[in-house]
Amino acid sequence: MHTVWKGAISFGLVHVPVKMFSATEDKDISMRLIHRECGSPVAYVRKCQTCETDIGWDDIIKGYEYEKGHFVLFEKEELEQLSDDATKTITILDFVDLEEIDPIYFQKTYYLSPDQAGGNAYNLLLEAMRQSGRIGIAKVSIRSKSSLAAIRVIGDCIAMETIFYPDEIRSVGQVPGLPEGHIVNEKELTMARMLIEQLSTPFEPAKYTDDYRVRLMDLIQHKIAGEEVRVAPEQQRTNVLDLMAALQASLEAVRLPPGTPGSFDTGGGSSTANNPAAGAEAAGSIADGAAGSAAGGVARGTAGDVARGTAGSATGGGAAGSTAGGTAGGAAGSTGSVGSVGSAAASADGKTQEPKARVPRPRKAKGSSSQETVS
Repeated sequence: MHTVWKGAISFGLVHVPVKMFSATEDKDISMRLIHRECGSPVAYVRKCQTCETDIGWDDIIKGYEYEKGHFVLFEKEELEQLSDDATKTITILDFVDLEEIDPIYFQKTYYLSPDQAGGNAYNLLLEAMRQSGRIGIAKVSIRSKSSLAAIRVIGDCIAMETIFYPDEIRSVGQVPGLPEGHIVNEKELTMARMLIEQLSTPFEPAKYTDDYRVRLMDLIQHKIAGEEVRVAPEQQRTNVLDLMAALQASLEAVRLPPGTPGSFDTGGGSSTANNPAAGAEAAGSIADGAAGSAAGGVARGTAGDVARGTAGSATGGGAAGSTAGGTAGGAAGSTGSVGSVGSAAASADGKTQEPKARVPRPRKAKGSSSQETVS
């Protein structure tokens, strides 16, 4: 690892010499801007808008625009005098519980290792924080930028996470369009909680991958090999109009065995597993505005094959069987209890059909022939 900073952790009168290393790395694929006509990279030039000449770094200073077109200017030395970076110290101010800090405050993580002869003091601070269960809140200045930081233990290493100052966090009240009330349908809430329970699993970060980066690298390799690659655009998913139908279809898809068409792949970090609405569409219960009744079990819209059977079945074992209270389990369901036959069957195009009257067969007269003579 490359050392990005050297200094010391200070708590009380104790100084712990440390070296800092970045704990994360950016895996984004870097691309240059290219001139389409000749294929050359585009250069960024520092140019004065008034003098219309190229400017070198030695002729550049910093300025703050306090009014449009009006600046106060600062030399590099003036800004360095204001910075605490010269002290090279991570000053711990308080020790708190990690649970008290909302994750919105965290920025970037760094690993700290002992420097020079600071091994004993380093181990002392590490073990003391580990046994107390507390983390340190510190101030640090890196590259002339002052930051708050959380000092905590990760494994057998002391780590520092820069965090935002409180006035850098925007209030939730500034978010437009948030619902004022929290009124929800109880049946939909129950099904939503069931879906969360079905998708709940221990956090395994290794199973989540950057699918876009994988596809982009594959495309790059094909282009390097001289292959012409054309990627068909993905079909836009239709909006889910019926929330109850989407929830039911999502639950049915979760219950299907892995690998079954329409099922969620909860072990591979797929987009379907993390997108119940997409899972509902993949299951086939919602298509182009198909909607099942949320309470009355009345079939309307397009009947989708959710798990088993065929669309249009009115029994509880069909494409979208009824729930216990007569709630439609998919885009179309029976109007009775589970497994019962409703009074109206949903056809494949979503229209209800009246059941045909049963016509009794006439009984044969005794002694009559079962075959007719053809002349």
